[in-house]
Amino acid sequence: MEQLASVWREMVLDRDEEADVRDLPGIAVRWADCRFAFWNCVTLTEVGVDAGLLERRLHEAAEIMRAKRRPGFLWVFEDLIEAAARAGLDAAAERAGLVHAFPGTGMAGDLPPLPEPVHPDLTFVRVTTDEQLQAYADLNSRAYGFPLEDGRDGLAGSALWKDRVHAYLGVRDGVPVTCAATVEAEGRLFVVLVATDPRWERRGYGEAVTRKALYEGARATGLTRATLHATVAGAPVYPRIGFEPNSPMRFFALKG
Repeated sequence: MEQLASVWREMVLDRDEEADVRDLPGIAVRWADCRFAFWNCVTLTEVGVDAGLLERRLHEAAEIMRAKRRPGFLWVFEDLIEAAARAGLDAAAERAGLVHAFPGTGMAGDLPPLPEPVHPDLTFVRVTTDEQLQAYADLNSRAYGFPLEDGRDGLAGSALWKDRVHAYLGVRDGVPVTCAATVEAEGRLFVVLVATDPRWERRGYGEAVTRKALYEGARATGLTRATLHATVAGAPVYPRIGFEPNSPMRFFALKG
């Protein structure tokens, strides 16, 4: 959760320096109000939340989300919530006007020394141009089922992503098919926006490009501890690299 709040502060302010970035009691707001829904984020931040406090925070988070122009997600790290309250999370969210969108898993790991990654099908290219950044955005849009313009609205024109983020494309026969990035965040590497074109899944491409982003991020920063938030599709991949699950996550959206 702390990694999310730290990294998303930077990502959202990079997208819009006037974005809504606030740390409220029990809630962190990181909301660019752009078309890329992942840059529109609210998360709960307290530890040991009981049922009564959870109910209140969910209503407060939903009110923040309703006040925005663009849709986004409430990220809930389940291990921050008491067991009894966790059992009623979906019902409490529904009472607040929220609906469960999809699950995730928080993971972290102390990475062993990594050899320079290779894959027989891929060439790895660091994102340094607007054209490469658009390809990175488009891969995320395709992987997550967003219109292409949504991903482009989140990343287009970013200097941060072409400089401080270790963002890599995996290119097959001249065409970008997969991507991953790492960024330094409070003494760790944070893995962000890993995606593979659905037409090229199940070939080890996502794992290979993630290893490349970690390898280059570690080489540049000296950091070996890393954190990420995995989707269901990615969750089986990351333990092979050295990550261990810590907290289950749930993503909520406003009811339509």
